Amino acid sequence: MKSDVFGEMAPVSSVRLEATNHDGVLIGKTLSRATYTSCRNKGVAVPDLVLGLDLNNNSSLGYDHPAWRRNGLITDIELRPDESTLIEWKPGMASVIGDLWTLQGEPVAADPRQALKRIAAAYAERGLSVLACVEIEATVFQESIDQARAQQYQNLTPLGGSSGAALVHAKSPDYVEYMEAVVARFDEIGLPWEAWSDEAATGQIEFNIAPADPVTAADRWARARQVMREVAYSLGRSVTFMSKWSAEYGQGAHLNVSVSDANGNIFFDANEPNEPSERMLHFLGGVMATLEASTSFALPTITSYRRLMELEGPPTTQTWGIANKSCAVRAVLAGPSATRLEYRLPGSDSNMYSTLAAFLAGGLFGLDEKSTPPPRFERMAWALAPGTVPVVPKNLYDAISALDADDQLRRYLGDEFVDYWVGLRRWEWFSYHTGAERTDDQISVWESVRYFELA
Repeated sequence: MKSDVFGEMAPVSSVRLEATNHDGVLIGKTLSRATYTSCRNKGVAVPDLVLGLDLNNNSSLGYDHPAWRRNGLITDIELRPDESTLIEWKPGMASVIGDLWTLQGEPVAADPRQALKRIAAAYAERGLSVLACVEIEATVFQESIDQARAQQYQNLTPLGGSSGAALVHAKSPDYVEYMEAVVARFDEIGLPWEAWSDEAATGQIEFNIAPADPVTAADRWARARQVMREVAYSLGRSVTFMSKWSAEYGQGAHLNVSVSDANGNIFFDANEPNEPSERMLHFLGGVMATLEASTSFALPTITSYRRLMELEGPPTTQTWGIANKSCAVRAVLAGPSATRLEYRLPGSDSNMYSTLAAFLAGGLFGLDEKSTPPPRFERMAWALAPGTVPVVPKNLYDAISALDADDQLRRYLGDEFVDYWVGLRRWEWFSYHTGAERTDDQISVWESVRYFELA
């Protein structure tokens, strides 16, 4: 490690030390250069409530806390920087992503980034490496964030006009200005991107982030969303990653994954390039066996389940298929370098550290057990007769119950990570049903206030 931790960066006076909580919110502290330099090996103290507050700033209750929270007091844990992530965020400020540790020097098992690192390490122990990337969707509005707040995020005006169609280039200059400003910031901070486009709903956008190892892919996801927010605010706009902010089409965060060994992509079969390899089928067997249990990671909020509308794009059934975008998991057979699986269930409000960890845990279970998936689905997987195939859980409560009852994901994610997540999601369900003025068939103001800015 260089004695000058900032290397060739321009003069840096502050460092933003970052992590994400379970809701995917970027948290941490901004430190002076001197403070960061003095504590970069041991980290900085942060209250344990950084992993215990909900999006309305209330402490989540009603479940057993792990040892680092068990005494009921607000105690400290440590946020330690991972200096492989150190970048210059803007002139004078660096950014570094970190992990959460107990004061006794143990990784916080409930930390989403630590969970993903454990799964990546489990693949490495088996001589395997993972390549992953995320498609990030969001909606941008003409109103500033201050105006959006004043309106309780209601009756906002999507940026770029009211025309509805996907991949339209004929968008108004304000829309293009935002997209170009975002990718300019990506380039400035060295965040590799592949494409951007207009999505199906008005004001809806998509950015395709370049593939990387799982932890780096999730780090890029976290930073890309921060850039998208900062650019929107600087241009007098607002942006949301709610999975469904109105009656418009919902928005997702499709996850693409491939696995390789020393001989290359194990999902690709050179002898039968138009069929999944045996090991892809094993991976799929584990994913499909744990799909119901992993749903609450992909769909973590009350609003997440409003996105599951038949014929609107998101999967509604527990199915997989080859080149079938109506299924929850799509096998893309595209040669030795691009053959992959696309997980189409995650909403744009999901925490990609947790979602990717759960998906990879299911796949690793399948590889270890040489699981067999259900038959591929070769029809449209929407609007099917009841009982045709298993369906995705209809609400957060059912998804939590499926995870709590599952033993397979626990083997790979660990009891503390699973139990803590179940407790947090039960609190989310309880908070909605005791705090919202609602009709359950419509998005409530409670949901908009809770999720619009931070989900």
